[in-house]
This record gives sequence, structure tokens and C-alpha cells, in this order.
Amino acid sequence: MGSNEPFTFEISLSVLDHLGRHLYRSFATVLGEAISNSWDADAGKVWIYLDPDKNGFWIKDDGSGMTADDFQNKFLKIGYSKRKGGKSHSKKGRPFIGRKGIGKLALLSCAERISVISKTKDSDYVGGTIDNPTLDEAITEDLTPQQYPLLDVDMAAFAKHTRGHRYGTIIRFEKLKDGVKRSFEFLSKIVALYFRFSLLDPSFEIFLNGEKITHEHLSSLAENTEFLWKIGDYKDPYVRALERAFAKEPKKHETKRIKLAGITGFIASVEKPSSLKIMTTEERVGIDLFVNGRLRERDILKHIPTARIAENYLYGQIHFDGLDDSEDRFTSSRENIVADDPKYQRFLERFRKALLKIVEDWDDWRRKHRKDGDPENESISKTERASAGLYNAVAKEYESTKITKKADKVDGWVDDLGGDATFNFESYAECFISENLVRKYIEDKRIPLTPEAQTEADTRKQNEAMNKSKGNISIDVRKTGNDLSYLSMDFLAHLVDAGDKTRRDARLIRDADEFKPMRDAVAHTALLTDAAKKKLVTVRENIKGRVKTLLLIGRKVGGQP
Repeated sequence: MGSNEPFTFEISLSVLDHLGRHLYRSFATVLGEAISNSWDADAGKVWIYLDPDKNGFWIKDDGSGMTADDFQNKFLKIGYSKRKGGKSHSKKGRPFIGRKGIGKLALLSCAERISVISKTKDSDYVGGTIDNPTLDEAITEDLTPQQYPLLDVDMAAFAKHTRGHRYGTIIRFEKLKDGVKRSFEFLSKIVALYFRFSLLDPSFEIFLNGEKITHEHLSSLAENTEFLWKIGDYKDPYVRALERAFAKEPKKHETKRIKLAGITGFIASVEKPSSLKIMTTEERVGIDLFVNGRLRERDILKHIPTARIAENYLYGQIHFDGLDDSEDRFTSSRENIVADDPKYQRFLERFRKALLKIVEDWDDWRRKHRKDGDPENESISKTERASAGLYNAVAKEYESTKITKKADKVDGWVDDLGGDATFNFESYAECFISENLVRKYIEDKRIPLTPEAQTEADTRKQNEAMNKSKGNISIDVRKTGNDLSYLSMDFLAHLVDAGDKTRRDARLIRDADEFKPMRDAVAHTALLTDAAKKKLVTVRENIKGRVKTLLLIGRKVGGQP
């Protein structure tokens, strides 16, 4: 066709409106369409320039460009697919990202006016301007595509960007929507997060206002990352940077490799969920699915929720190119994958199984590093988890802020106490509750002290008085100064059992006598042997059961109901 003939759309303008301007919700998707087109056109570089007033931006590439025929019969032909005739790769061998040929309509959704110019090595610039307000009028008047020619491009406005531009495509966006403007502050992060092929393929680079986008634009996210799971043989500069950082502080991080046939990528976790809100208050980084390097599904956890707290800490990028085959399973908006697609469902089921194991790792590692884990994980008891939480809170007071050999030694001592502290805290809590409940029971039943119990209480009172005198303490130490408060479980159990000769099968004293040496060791902050721990767990449970029975059944003791 002649270069002076106007360019027109080859689709009903009303359909154009429904397919394009109101279909795309995410600015990342809009940006992705333009960058993906550059990739498919074998560009080596893409430049994004933001207008200082934030009212417009430019996207420029050095791809193969378009002739007048290409622009009219390929770019403006809605539904034209580069994969026509079974093609799946560009001339340079890149796998095509574009598929349906309607993604270009995303460009219409973020600005009032879009101008496109392009040239090949052997042609001059061709192109046109799409003005959304004018397009609205054409749709209202029900004009045909032939009656709505694209407006001429103001080439003078492109002068800065065409200088030295040998071939490729340049797109100008004017009068942006507010949501796009708000994204400018985080645009480097958006590009680094969602256009992974620019970081993974050295032949493709993206620049923002002249600065190359690299994994370093995600440094704030990396600094707050504590655990990493690598999936398959995944090579990514961001992941390598994480591993280097982890190597410098191995005590603060954990890493694990996972195998999933046909799937690669990584999952990481941050110290606090707030660290994932790096763009806007409404958005957060999640676990995203990529196909052939292009983002295809944001936060896939919404399709496979585990209902576990760890989900709030996880982010990552999963690559599964197996979803790009002869069948088109991507939605028209290109922002999602068709939810009920069988192949996608099989992928989600496989991934969910791996995710559940990651959630278990996360809980183990968090507790190992003296942090709160997942209270929904029933692999350990609630009391043990609560005890570990208490240890974590206390241990943080002793953490060293400086990195020295002495500090490392102290940190090691604190770490070594973790398991014992958790066990002893739990044991002491149960001991405290059970003994005080038995005291309440004895008071309620008005059980008198035996001579032996009275002697024990008097002796402990004297010792306390002597120790208070040594410490120059004049205040009361015990909340209640009655004799029972000075007796431990062995004496308390004798009092309970003394008046009831019929309870041969559930006498409290039997366990109390076994309990005493280990109970005293715990009360004196001693560390128990493994054998003592096992024994204490058994008698502790027995005593708890007998105290429950005692309180709930209310047997007659010593003649008292």
C-alpha cells in the first residue's frame, strides 16, 4: 500500500472498545505488552523514559521494526498472531511471548493518547496516533473502522528519541490515568519483578530513564529475606545475590533445593509480611507464575491456599513453560491463565504439595532462629510452641548487635539453651498450675496438715526468713504466707491421698515422688538429661491427669465432701 494512505483498524470499533480499553487492569500488564512486543521483535534493548511532569512516558526499542505494510496488516490487525503457520520463535530463536494478537489493545487503557512510530533497516518511520476521546466519539457515532483513520504523529515531539535510532519502535503515552502515575515511583521494582527475561537473558536489557534495570533494584526486598527454596536448576542474578548475602551471615538464613519436573524458580520468605508491600498499600509481592519468561499469573497462592500463616511471608517466581503449547490457555486480558484448564490444574496440584513442605520448613526454621512460627502446625504441642515463643522473646534480649568472636560465642551459648529452655519453661508452667490447683483443692476441702508437712513448712519459712535477712529484704516475698505455699507437690500429694485409702489405682503421691527430683532441678534452672526429660514428660502428664480427675470428680477426702 502507498505510504500516503491512512492506516485504519480492521475490526469493529465497538469490539475494539470492549476488547481493549476496559479489559486491562494492571499497569504491569500494559507495560508487559509493549516490552513483550520488543522481545518478539528481537530487540536487544528497551528504553523507558518518564516525563518529568509524570503525565506521560515513552517506550523505545531497537527491534526489527515495522514497514507500512507491517503496521497496517500486522500491528493494526486485531487478532493477528505471530504464531500463524506454526511459528513459535523469532528469527533470532526467541520463543514468542505474544499469542492472540489483541494484547496491543492494552496500550489504549492507560493514557488518553498513544502514538506509535516504527522503522526497519530499509524503511522510514511509519505510524499513527490513537486519541481515545476521538475514538469515543467514533464509537458513539457507530463509525466503521475505515471511517476512523489514525491521526498523524507529531514527529517533532519524537525528535529527541529518533536521534540515532536506526530501527525499531517508539511508543508515546500522553495524559496518563492516575493509577499509572502512582506506579512511577515503583516502576524500577515493577520491571525487575515482572520482566524476568530481561534479567535472565543477557541479550535483552531494559533501561529506565537511562539506568539499566537489574536485580539490585530489588535490594530492599533482598535485605528483608531470610529463607530461600530453589526449585530445579534455576539461575537468576537475584537468587545468586541472595545466596551471596546468606553466605556472609549463615546463622540468620536457611536454603534448600527442591526438585519439580519441568518447573524451575524460587520461593523465599521475608522476616515480616510488611516487607512484601513494596509498591503500593493495595499491592504486595506474591508467588508469581511465568511462562516463557513472561508473567502470566500474579500470586498463584490464591488458587491453592494452604490457610497457613506462612503464606503471608512468602514470595517467589515459578517458571513453567509447559503451559505454552498448541492450546491457548491464557485469558483475553493476558493477565491470567484460564482457571479450569486441566493442565494448569495439574500444575497447581503438584505445586501445592511442594508448597506444603515449604510451609513445614518455614515453621521449623523460624523456631530454630528464635522467631514465631506457624501456630496452625500441630506437629508440636501448643504448650511447647508457647514455651518456645517465651524463650525467643527472652533470648532476643541477649542477642549481640556487634559481629565479634566474643559475640558469636555468646550467641552460640544462647542458641544451645533453646531446646532445654523450651522444655523447662513448659515443665515449670505445668508444675506451677498443677501445684497451685492442688493447694486450692486442699484449702477448699479443709484438709489438715500432717505433722511431717507442718515441719517441712516451718523449716522452709525459717530458711526464707534467714535468706531475706541476708539480702536485707523487708518486703513479703510470697503472695500468701500460709503453710501450703511452702510445700511442693510431694507433700501436697501426701495430704490429698492421706484420707482416701480407696484410690489405689490413681494415687497422686506415686507420681509426685518420682516428679520431685526433676521438678526441683527445673525450679533451680538446671539442665536435664535426656532420660530425665523423658521421665518428667511421663510423670508430668500423669500428674496433670490425676489433678484433673481430682478437681472434676470431687472425691471425698478425709471425710470432707
